[in-house]
Amino acid sequence: MPSLVGHALTTGCIMKRGYVYIMSNYKRTTFYIGVTNSLERRVFEHKQGLIPGFTQRYRLKYLVYYEVHDSMYRAIAREKQLKNWHREWKLNLIKSVNPEMKDLSADVLGEESTDAETPE
Repeated sequence: MPSLVGHALTTGCIMKRGYVYIMSNYKRTTFYIGVTNSLERRVFEHKQGLIPGFTQRYRLKYLVYYEVHDSMYRAIAREKQLKNWHREWKLNLIKSVNPEMKDLSADVLGEESTDAETPE
């Protein structure tokens, strides 16, 4: 398999860091797994309800888990892997680093946690 790093260097592409993240609703009953090259921007968009579709419909505004990857290729591969996991496996993954399933948005956005918000 050819090296993607070598390809990126020879074609002038810059390898960007990638993020895999899990958003949830207020009651932590629904989850969305996504991938992005800017976690701060993407979390802001989810919190503001700017992304139409599943996350907007189910009000998934709470960041409960994220991973940092050294390339978007690895982040996309990990996202695909996690999307194939059973719900229980995903919950165990989240709770392994965030046992109380608190909103981690403050870590990313540099704001106070929004867990105290009332559900909309």
